[in-house]
Parts: sequence; C-alpha cells; structure tokens
Amino acid sequence: MGNALGFLYSHYCKPTTTGDSGSVGPHGVSAANVGVSALAHDIFQFEIASQVPDGLSKLVVSSKKAQANWYGKLLEAWGEAKPPPKTPEEASSFVIQTLKRHQKADVKGLLAFYGLPLSHTLVQTSASAPTSLPQGVKFEMQTLPVDVKAVPDGDTITVYVSTTDPRESSNVPRDVQLAAVQRSKAHAKKNYTKADALHKKITDAGYRVLNLQNQEILARKYRIRLRGIDAPESSMPYGKEAKEELAKLVQGKCLRVLVYGEDRYGRCVGDVYCNGKFAQVLLHIAFISQLTS
Repeated sequence: MGNALGFLYSHYCKPTTTGDSGSVGPHGVSAANVGVSALAHDIFQFEIASQVPDGLSKLVVSSKKAQANWYGKLLEAWGEAKPPPKTPEEASSFVIQTLKRHQKADVKGLLAFYGLPLSHTLVQTSASAPTSLPQGVKFEMQTLPVDVKAVPDGDTITVYVSTTDPRESSNVPRDVQLAAVQRSKAHAKKNYTKADALHKKITDAGYRVLNLQNQEILARKYRIRLRGIDAPESSMPYGKEAKEELAKLVQGKCLRVLVYGEDRYGRCVGDVYCNGKFAQVLLHIAFISQLTS
C-alpha cells in the first residue's frame, strides 16, 4: 500500500505555502489550509516507521499503543478511500467515522492536534427523503409503527409491513392467511389455547398479527440493517448509547425503507427514513453531538 498511499498523499494533500491567519493546532497546521496534509503525512510516516507523531499524547487520554492502533485503522481506511479526504471537513468526517468506537476525548484530541473542525457541518449528505428511487434499490417498504423493543442494537431494527400493502398482498402464503382467519375466530370464542397455537404457526412463517388501534393487522416481519452504519454491539463501549439513540429516533414511527439487498444474516440492508428524514444522517449528527458534549 506504501506506493499507493504515497501517491495519494503527494497528489491530493501536498501542503501549500500560502499563508493563513486561521487558528493553528499544536501540530503547527491550520484548519483552513494544511491540516489534511499533516494528517496524510503522519499516516504515510506511520506505514514506514510504525510511529505516532510526537506531542499527540498531550491532547489525548489513551496510551501510545492505543494511538498506534488508531493510525493503523486510519492507514487502512485512507488506502480504501476513493478519493481520500481533501478538505478539513472531509478529513474530520473521515477520522470520526474511522474511530467512532473509540473514546470521545481521544477523537476530539486527535482532531484538535491537526486543527480539524468538529461540528454538525461535517454532515454534508441531505437528510431529506428522495423523491424517486436511487440506483441500486431493489424495493421500497412502508412499515407499521416500530416497537422500541424491536431495536436490538444501534444499526438493526425489526419492522412489520401490513399484508394489505400491494407488494405483500400477493405473496402471503395460503396457510398463513387461513391461520390468521382461524385465529381471529378462536380468539372471538375465547379459545385462547387454539388462538395461541395458530399465532405461533403464523410467527414461525415470518408473520405476526398486530393489534393497532383496536384493529388486528396481519403483517410480515423484516429485519433491517441500516446501510452504512456499523454501530458497536450493545455490550461494547458506546453500544448502549447507539442503541438508545436509534430507539429514540424510530420508536412509534412508521418508516420508509429503501432496500438494496440482503446481508449474510438475512437482514435487508437499506436506507431508513423517519418522518421524511434520513435516519443514518440523523444518527451521525447525534454521534457528533455526543463527541462535542
């Protein structure tokens, strides 16, 4: 990767000699000119010498061993970036995304070391829902209100789609339709044992009968993996906060999901919109807010 990274450094991030009166970080660079170049230089030097820059420890809380781990991740991510960051805002977003599972104080200190900004303006993607389906979308779904218990972690949601939806209505298995009718009759006759047995048959098939506003709705179950979000597990650092942020965002809401495909666990990988706003962007903003708090 060395030659490739060296080319990217010299081609995209070669420091300029233009003077600048902006704020200067401890690395001797300004957020307005060569902070990106300094970051690229140190990543490039880390690949050669496996050493972190002097002075960084004054602004972060973790050990030099941990710092080396950061630069290893930054090195790998930089090599995969197409194109690599060119502006201070892009570099800040790159660092935050690459080191999002690390301590807030360390991420803030690393950004300050290079004079890079930390603010909500890092999020450049529009948070509005698209008016037409983007390229690569396999299908779209409109969900029923999300139960807060259906959020197991910070990047996965279990949702239900009514079988009255045009896409779903023609695909409901006949035995599921029949079991739903029989369950309703058994429940009306207070034969709860039979009703429960029929409901188990329905859920085993990937469906569920939901009671919404005193109306029973047969719905299909989907597990959604938020595209582009890799939240830590609930037991890991910041995992609980990530889960709570996602749950707060989607609880009780009907979601629009644009599905791009499936992952190896059978989850639909997609973009989620809540009240017309792009959930992934809102979660990114929330993460940045935690860093700055």
